[in-house]
Amino acid sequence: MNIPHSEGLIAALFTPLKPDGSVNFAQIPPLIEHLVNTGHKGIFACGTNGEGPSLTLEERQSVTEAFISHSKGRLKTIVHVGHASIAEARKLAKHADQSGADAISSVAAFYFKPTSTSNLVDCMAEIASAAPNTPFYYYHIPSLINISIDILEFLRLAEERIPTFAGVKFTHTHLWEFQSCLSFRGGKYDILYGFDENHLGALAVGMKGAIGSTYCFAAPLYLEIRSLFENGKIDEARELMQKTVDIVLAVVAYPAIPAQKAVMKMIGLDLGPCRLPLQALSPEEENSLRKQLEYLGFFDLLQRYS
Repeated sequence: MNIPHSEGLIAALFTPLKPDGSVNFAQIPPLIEHLVNTGHKGIFACGTNGEGPSLTLEERQSVTEAFISHSKGRLKTIVHVGHASIAEARKLAKHADQSGADAISSVAAFYFKPTSTSNLVDCMAEIASAAPNTPFYYYHIPSLINISIDILEFLRLAEERIPTFAGVKFTHTHLWEFQSCLSFRGGKYDILYGFDENHLGALAVGMKGAIGSTYCFAAPLYLEIRSLFENGKIDEARELMQKTVDIVLAVVAYPAIPAQKAVMKMIGLDLGPCRLPLQALSPEEENSLRKQLEYLGFFDLLQRYS
């Protein structure tokens, strides 16, 4: 298959929820408009930051339809279909395929886990086969799934067993492995980097497309870093990257997804609380986070680069 390569920022979307925990579909259109207006090239729906594993199958399908409906033709839509049950993951994959997703992606099963790289590829092949018309990306996130694989062996096996295999969402700190994936088969596959704090380092080893949650509220900073890098202004890129890292560290000092939803609210998009076991920040925590971001100049930087 012809594999289109992604460029620019792809937002790992948060799922808007109402105070009672139900999906707030009314907030999806303004969220998509915000992403378009801040220079994103795509969205990653129902993943970690979208609390996909905490949504019911029916909710994930409805959220997928809403995101595709409002982003079609404007943003590349990658739908995460991973599930503890491969049978349920296949249902999600088939639904995304029929709904017009540009691509699908899946993590490894996270209760009964694959025991080898070959076993993992078999699992991904089973899921991908339910969406025969849609490119498939493996979602590589060792810190969450807690399995160890040889990612290059995965690429070698996946290209043989998964006809729709398009690439990897590489959410790991190992830049040397990321670089090796970029170089595999002469750069044949679309390898999307997913660790926001390493953005500049990933650019240095050849990154083109990136998927991240902090892009949702800090895209102008990352786009400026990319512009500085591409124009050879490396010292300036390092300086702004350090400021961005400091901002990210301030956010993830709190539970990461609730804190990022709090930041989205600070910039004007109230996406609601999280699903248990995640809990929204307390008013005191939210106020403290705002003060830290003000001290770090986050809101001034947003205004400067927007």
